[in-house]
Amino acid sequence: MTSENEHGTGSAAALFADTMDAELYSSKFSRRGRQPLIYRRFASAAEAIRFAIEDLPAHSLVGTYLEVDETRFPSAEIRQLYASTHYPFARRAAGPLA
Repeated sequence: MTSENEHGTGSAAALFADTMDAELYSSKFSRRGRQPLIYRRFASAAEAIRFAIEDLPAHSLVGTYLEVDETRFPSAEIRQLYASTHYPFARRAAGPLA
């Protein structure tokens, strides 16, 4: 079941229109295996998505999920939300490896 179906209101427009806090959970991987979960809280989902896509290393996005109003969005959905026409911020120019 995807996050869109959990509450029946998973549209990107609704997610970005809300002023609800967003939480981002990410796990780092190293040669020694999975590291402890990293938690960050944001004032909005758009800010959390921007951080996940633009600031986290690409390998850290795997295993990262966003939680907004008890709905979880895994890394693939975070990427879709960032690419959405409803995403309110300007996107950073893609680098050579993006």
